[in-house]
Amino acid sequence: QVQLVESGGGLVQAGHSLRLTCAASGRTLSNFGMGWFRQAPGKEREFVAAINWGGTITNYADSVNGRFTISRDNAENTVYLQMNSLKPEDTAVYYCAASKAPTIATILRHDVDYWGKGTLVTVSS
Repeated sequence: QVQLVESGGGLVQAGHSLRLTCAASGRTLSNFGMGWFRQAPGKEREFVAAINWGGTITNYADSVNGRFTISRDNAENTVYLQMNSLKPEDTAVYYCAASKAPTIATILRHDVDYWGKGTLVTVSS
C-alpha cells in the first residue's frame, strides 16, 4: 500500500509562485509513473502534469505548460510541482497521483492506482 501526502498549498497573489510536494510512504516510487491533478470548485478533476519513473519524460496540460514544472527525487520518494506565474484560474485542490506503470501513459488516461488527499491552492487577483 502506498500513502501519498501533499503539502505546500496556500494563499498566494496572482503572479507569484508555490511549490507543492508529494511525499510517499509504504513503498518506493522509483518504478511508478507520477502525476498531479487538480479540482476547482464545481468542476471535474483535471490532469495537470505527469512524469515517468526516471524523470526523463514529462507532460503538461496546455493551461499550465510553460508555467509549471514537475520533478521527482526517487531517493527521497518525493515528487514536486513548481508553479510559477500563478493565475486565479489555478485555484483548486491539487492531488498527487501514482501509477504502477513506469511511464506517463496511464497517468494521462487518469488510470491512477493511488491518490493523495489533496492540498488547497488559492490564487487571489
